[in-house]
Amino acid sequence: MKTFLNMFPRRALLLCFLMLLFLTTAAQARVIVKMATLAPDGSVWDEILSDMGADWQKGTDGEVRLRIYPGGVAGDEPDLIRKMRIGQLHAAALTVAGLSELDPSFEIFEIPMLFESYDELYHVLEKMRPTLEKRLEDKGYVLLHWMEAGWVHLFSKKPIRGVSDLQSQKLFVWAGADTQVDLWRKNGFQPVPLAMTDAMTGLQTGMIEVMPSTPLAAMSLQWFRQTPYMQDLGLAPLLGGTVISKKIWDKISPEAQEEVKRVAAQAEKRLIQEVPKQDREAIEEMKERGLEVIKIDDATAQEWRQATATFAKHQRELMEATDLLDEVQEILEAYRQGAAGE
Repeated sequence: MKTFLNMFPRRALLLCFLMLLFLTTAAQARVIVKMATLAPDGSVWDEILSDMGADWQKGTDGEVRLRIYPGGVAGDEPDLIRKMRIGQLHAAALTVAGLSELDPSFEIFEIPMLFESYDELYHVLEKMRPTLEKRLEDKGYVLLHWMEAGWVHLFSKKPIRGVSDLQSQKLFVWAGADTQVDLWRKNGFQPVPLAMTDAMTGLQTGMIEVMPSTPLAAMSLQWFRQTPYMQDLGLAPLLGGTVISKKIWDKISPEAQEEVKRVAAQAEKRLIQEVPKQDREAIEEMKERGLEVIKIDDATAQEWRQATATFAKHQRELMEATDLLDEVQEILEAYRQGAAGE
């Protein structure tokens, strides 16, 4: 009896210690990732991000859970970046404008008509991914996957055919993108800086008359109702990326990190497959609702290429990452020569 009584407190103490350790470890292991995006609630981007979050939770046995704030409810992209920096948010699905605020090297992907096809874009991203990931990591962020957002066209209140037609109308430019505002003005245009969340109000009040947008975004956000004309000459693919703060990333176990990245890669593949298709379908649907697509002939298209070449030259003069731009152009030239030789 004495031996049993002596042993009982030790066993009870050990059991309590193990239970406390288990509960503490479990509490530390669960990581809730708060992510925000401008992508509309219910859109293809929101759907794929939501599926990604569900797969994270399942694949990590509940260690990583994703909480999404879609549709700009957490603010414009500069707001999302500020909130990530102070820890109110942990992750964001950003367009290239937001990525450029994290690191100026992403300004490369804002150059109009640099890419002629999605294949060119994906080839460059594959080659440049290690460099771009390292630059983001140095700024305190981990790239989870690229976001395919579609191909940017000019949506306008009045038809835009030649360059002078665009110069005569007030053009949306992202608020805070001071370099872009200066570039547009330097090239004879009328940029109006606004938060993306204020774009519809700007269109309704006449503050802006031209909205550069992908067809899918123009339909999802109903911008096309205020801009019934779309120029068929695409300016550029709209690149985006989902990033997560290293502060929260480092709280995730190595095993769970691998699963998170595996699932994120699947989300990237879905976006590449689904968004361009839905972009094309959006044009047809908007045409049924009154959108007029302005066809650009070869001579006018050449005028636009000359204007964008001048724009790109001025943009280069203000860029920090000119070495990376040179690398991208070398990759593109080699890819085009290879494609031409096939």
